[in-house]
Amino acid sequence: MDHNPQASYSVMDTPNTVHPIARRIANALVEGFDRHYLLFRQCSLAAKQRFEAGDWQAVQRAAKERIQYYDDRVQECVERLHREFRADSLGEGIWQQVKFHFVSLLINHKQPECAETFFNSVCCRILHRDYFNNDFIFVRPTISTEHIESDPPTYRSYYPGRLGLHKTIRQIVQDFDWQTPFADMQRDIGYVVKALKEHLEAWPDVEPNYQIQVLYSPFYRNKAAYVIGKAVNGNQEYPFCVPVLHDEQGRLYMDTLLLDARRIGVLFSFSRAYFMVDMEVPSGYVQFLRSLLPTKSRAELYTMLGLQKQGKTMFYRDFMHHLRHSRDDLIIAPGIKGLVMLVFTLPSYPYVFKVIKDYIAPPKEVTKEIVEAKYQLVKQHDRVGRMADTLEFSNVAFPRNRFTQELLDEFRKMAPSLLEEKEGTIVIRHLYIERRLTPLNLYLERGSAEQIEHGVREYGNAIKELASANIFPGDMLFKNFGVTRYGRVIFYDYDEIEYMTDCNFRKVPPAPTPEYEMASEPWYPIARNDVFPEEFGAFLLGATGVRQVFMRHHADLFKAELWQTKQARIKAGYIEDFYPYPETLRFGKRWSESSGDEA
Repeated sequence: MDHNPQASYSVMDTPNTVHPIARRIANALVEGFDRHYLLFRQCSLAAKQRFEAGDWQAVQRAAKERIQYYDDRVQECVERLHREFRADSLGEGIWQQVKFHFVSLLINHKQPECAETFFNSVCCRILHRDYFNNDFIFVRPTISTEHIESDPPTYRSYYPGRLGLHKTIRQIVQDFDWQTPFADMQRDIGYVVKALKEHLEAWPDVEPNYQIQVLYSPFYRNKAAYVIGKAVNGNQEYPFCVPVLHDEQGRLYMDTLLLDARRIGVLFSFSRAYFMVDMEVPSGYVQFLRSLLPTKSRAELYTMLGLQKQGKTMFYRDFMHHLRHSRDDLIIAPGIKGLVMLVFTLPSYPYVFKVIKDYIAPPKEVTKEIVEAKYQLVKQHDRVGRMADTLEFSNVAFPRNRFTQELLDEFRKMAPSLLEEKEGTIVIRHLYIERRLTPLNLYLERGSAEQIEHGVREYGNAIKELASANIFPGDMLFKNFGVTRYGRVIFYDYDEIEYMTDCNFRKVPPAPTPEYEMASEPWYPIARNDVFPEEFGAFLLGATGVRQVFMRHHADLFKAELWQTKQARIKAGYIEDFYPYPETLRFGKRWSESSGDEA
């Protein structure tokens, strides 16, 4: 059909019908999203085969590649709309009708909330920012995600009163249809039942409708598959998670039983990689997980399920809601100011906002583009529970009256290119958002002897685990690490990180004469990625108490051999095991082979 895509149509021209161009654009947007979600599901579904095969290199590649899927599909859709409709020249009336018809196409859709976010992403790349309002994009969701039917269902239900608990557990595992055999399923079931009895102490009276509900898809990440569900006994609900791993012979085994909501919640920590989960209806999985983990926001759960763009959408809506219902001001974040990032926060909200400064002062030798690439590296890498995930936003509008004058002056001085001042509004053109942590340097300065012991041990463990995951932090000052509310030390300053495999860990060569050791400049040549671990102590270990604890637990970090050994294992293709729960909870650590049989 002939049409003039450059015409500016008004909604008033067609009050009761949708213009053909608007209809076709809406259809193209739904098709673009459906293609994205099809590829997303195919990648998640293939996680089962990767797990069965123990192909951990493929697991890492898939996790990295999947993160780019969304942006690639958005760009494809943008290019199609430009090519077929000259989308940037269409009038307001057409875009209002596009949204109207798009909503009608989502009535029976299985992922309507994610489709609305896709719509926003595409339109925000086409429309001028002045159009970013409720008339043209989805500021609030329009389609309910309650009670969307799913095939396969979101969860399976089992009734132990009919089969008995042991047979029910066996059935649950068999229904996942893993093609790799278990080393000893009967032993593992015995462990699960024993752990359950220990946790409950007194076995509860069982209601007639007592059932176990298990999410249909396992949660795949790294070298594990997690079975997640809950037992429902009358008005009581008991969450649980069973990690399934490979032994040295490639056979499967159940590693532990997590029954505490806090420990299960740690699996969904912002410092972990995203799960691979096959979901036809993601809102169903989020709703189920919320019943287990009520302290986790929907934004966090969508993000950890690999739908990070939906997580961003929901985070932003939550933040806007918080702004409307709070009165405190945005301030410069407490702590030592960095050379690369300007960091600010809202004290009543548990996050910090970070922008890259326009001028990065020496001795830093990075550019804005390099810093952005480092943050993308962290997004795509396995964070092994030791690096904070970030949410990246563009053109974020804040109420001007919530900026302190000190913060506004700092922006004008340090990052004026990212600042857009309007009447009543401050727009930040690019920023990162991270969960707020207690800076490790402040934690150690203010801490008791027990806290210093804990903080230093955690700090060294964090560095070693990052190194095993092929990450060299670069700048290892305490101020670049934070302490979570659970006492875990997390790295969060990424402008100097490198892959371990790109570094050259060296010993300091002997000085030709004693005078050379006193010189202000080194007597040996240093290439760009040369690292001398024995020099770390000069800038890390100031306070005596910290030094003593560090040397007691982590003196090996000052030896090049430790780093070289980890580097060699990485280059050989070995992928370390990282457990998001204490090793003391693992069945193999708690009981002997025979104790499981006795259960």
